[in-house]
Amino acid sequence: MIERNEELVTVFGGGGFIGRYVCEFLLRSGVRVRVAQRNPRQAYIIQPLGQVGRFGFERADVANLESVRNAVHGATAVVNLCGVFGSKMRAVHVDGARNVAEAAADYRIQSLVHVSAIGASLEAQSGYGRTKAEGEEAIRKDFPRATIIRPSLVFGPDDELTNRFAAIANLPVLPVIAAKRNFQPVYVRDLAKAIAMAALEPGRFGGETYEIGGPQVMSMIELNRAILEITGQKPDIAPLPDFAGNLLSRFGWLPGAPITRDQWLMLNGTMCRREGYPVWRPSGSSRPRLPRSGSSGSAGSTRVASSPGAGLI
Repeated sequence: MIERNEELVTVFGGGGFIGRYVCEFLLRSGVRVRVAQRNPRQAYIIQPLGQVGRFGFERADVANLESVRNAVHGATAVVNLCGVFGSKMRAVHVDGARNVAEAAADYRIQSLVHVSAIGASLEAQSGYGRTKAEGEEAIRKDFPRATIIRPSLVFGPDDELTNRFAAIANLPVLPVIAAKRNFQPVYVRDLAKAIAMAALEPGRFGGETYEIGGPQVMSMIELNRAILEITGQKPDIAPLPDFAGNLLSRFGWLPGAPITRDQWLMLNGTMCRREGYPVWRPSGSSRPRLPRSGSSGSAGSTRVASSPGAGLI
């Protein structure tokens, strides 16, 4: 049996918002980490998280099978965090997922964790949701015992969404698109811990699909109010009717557009985890909530939905 300090986990997209926290948990567990992405310099932010020799960087593009194989070679586990909007969705979500699964299977990797998205479905209106679902199928075909994780909206330090909302809130009036749509925001460290656990314990989590959301279900307007409370900003809130959001999304190809067409279609799909499934409670720590209606947030557990009979518990 391989000792923990001899294990090597390749993390595709390890320098991104979620990836840096996944790498942090993996390094704390004692394994070595190899960050694979197109521009490794963007991942140098993880260097203070581990000792020299415990991490490395590999230039790789998930759409290029040869580079994927180079990044996977010698690893004991693989995590795929890659996701994009726009014209490269199929190349990254479908072809990239297939390349990662194929390489992992060929090298007989012990564990593969593939991060998809809540709302992934072959019938999804959005190209993002459809290609994520196709990517899941590709993963299951070549690596059936992979763990698939579908997170809801992810928040935390430096996340793009809440910081974008905060920037827009500098205006005297804050327009809110899809004001009544519900989300289940999950704290980035909770999500990262679940991903790291799944990578390190395939015997417990392999072969399952999990949907991860936080303890609060919030509408878009509640989410914006929570961000305003955190930042101390006080613009007037103006919920936009759906026809206005739909119209704006059709101009999403313009630079600086508030929402793309595909993002609008995603908002019309499922953004919360399904009920009636096991709950994962991180032990020994408190996780921040987004404040609601003037109340300050504190600890909350992350809920994980999976196939009945299994769960991150």
